[in-house]
Amino acid sequence: MSRAGQNSATDAWGRSRLLATLAAGAAAALLFVAGLVLALYYGLKSADASSTPATTSKPTTMGSGPGYRDQAAAAPMLQVAPDDARHGVPAAVTGPVIEVPPATAAGPVQVPTGFPRTPEGALAQLAAIETTVLQAMSIPQANDVHAQWALPGAPDVATWPLTKNVQSFLASAGQGQSKDPTVAVTATPAAGQVKATDGPNWVVACVLLDVRATITAETRIGYGYCERMQWHPEPTRENTTAGRWMIAPGAPAATAPSTWPGTEIAFKAGWRTWASDDTGSK
Repeated sequence: MSRAGQNSATDAWGRSRLLATLAAGAAAALLFVAGLVLALYYGLKSADASSTPATTSKPTTMGSGPGYRDQAAAAPMLQVAPDDARHGVPAAVTGPVIEVPPATAAGPVQVPTGFPRTPEGALAQLAAIETTVLQAMSIPQANDVHAQWALPGAPDVATWPLTKNVQSFLASAGQGQSKDPTVAVTATPAAGQVKATDGPNWVVACVLLDVRATITAETRIGYGYCERMQWHPEPTRENTTAGRWMIAPGAPAATAPSTWPGTEIAFKAGWRTWASDDTGSK
């Protein structure tokens, strides 16, 4: 094979390899998004790990007293598989609907509030607290919400399931106390149920959220490329000669080294840091 043929083949292989690297990075980003969602899901599941799973759901119960409240809150619910949180076949018949009131005010730490004193109002308030915490994915925000929205005797912030969910999510993302701008989380109430009530002031409210996580991933490579260039004169109306650089005739140039900019190997390969002043082109 001629040198030109070798260079062409090597360059093509190099470009293919670089494109494959970018594609692999994009695929990894998609897997990372899935991992973030699963981290949230398993974080939610871990909060219920101490309860015994049930095989069927039970209708809303009513009662009174501390003993009843403890029993109602701890009563197991329907056991489902992990895959059930990710996909499923739509039901052939529409299910029951629960009418939930809208917020009428902004409460402490910007949590929507102003819901009525009804079981449905309790559902709406829980959804507002959940979505505020989960969409922020921030430990400080979770602490602030807990401080303003948890009564004395409630689980402390370190054992609060929503805090644990945020911790699990951030750990999966390899981030610190808060998610960075490349990660976006949306949490939208999709369904709800009132598990139990004790008069007008106490409810076990349950909210099903549609949680979506997306990440803007940037995959970077150093890509070296060479071409033969030739100045091409072009006459002007004033009969003077101007011109521009154009790709010159001839066999393709040798494959350039593709290195990470600014590294020792880049300098060894002959690359010089690019510096320009664009003010003259404006």
